[in-house]
Amino acid sequence: MTSTTTPRTYIVTGAGSGIGASTAALLRERGETVIGVDLKGAEIEADLSTAAGRKSAAESAIDLAGGSIDAVIACAGIAAPIPLTVSVNYFGVTEFLEYLAPVLAKSAAPRAAVVSSAASLQVNSPELVEALLSGDEAAALEIGAALAAQGPRAGYLNYPSSKRALSRWIRRESITARWAGAGIPLNAVAPGTVISPMTEKMLATENGRKLVDDNMPMPLNYHSESIVLARLLAWLTSEENTHTTGQTIYIDGGVDATLRGDNIWD
Repeated sequence: MTSTTTPRTYIVTGAGSGIGASTAALLRERGETVIGVDLKGAEIEADLSTAAGRKSAAESAIDLAGGSIDAVIACAGIAAPIPLTVSVNYFGVTEFLEYLAPVLAKSAAPRAAVVSSAASLQVNSPELVEALLSGDEAAALEIGAALAAQGPRAGYLNYPSSKRALSRWIRRESITARWAGAGIPLNAVAPGTVISPMTEKMLATENGRKLVDDNMPMPLNYHSESIVLARLLAWLTSEENTHTTGQTIYIDGGVDATLRGDNIWD
């Protein structure tokens, strides 16, 4: 629960389904005010894969919130082996947050969190990651399209690359004047395999589950429900979190520990 009786105002992207929907529902149950953003089924319907859509969504969020926003949680994302994935997962998060940062900074306890993925630990395209971090969306889309043209296996690299870049962006940005200087903790959560509309088709078959589990081994409690992520996102963006920032927290049932072991300090 938050530490005051005054509801906080949250902007949640991807609020129409999956982790975003669970997060929005949890916050509302706790008495918070939530403005959802999604392609459909939310207070703000917008396409975060485009620059115009991000700007429009941010402007609408500020307007609906009456110019007062306490926290932003960016859950919107896709895992398709196509370049659209990098536009949604990276620019649809980073640009949207940047639009809202000045308004967020006016809150007495501003917070921001995003959804990355344990897939950020998987093989990726360094070239694509660097294009994303440089802010060159046109170049990133070109690289992503070239990967997709090679087939689904290479095309899949759009996903882990987008999440690797997002986690690196969080780490870089968290300590800047825009975020730390404005008193805004900025973090990411990284789930393993979450039971959601995005994964249900693959998890419905034995071969699909094997493919997923070979790449995302989860020895603790196996696949998670989206509410598991919602609880951590709610804490990271609550007034209780004053010093956790720049982190990608792997809430993944052991994927990170299995894939990387204890050699993470080099």
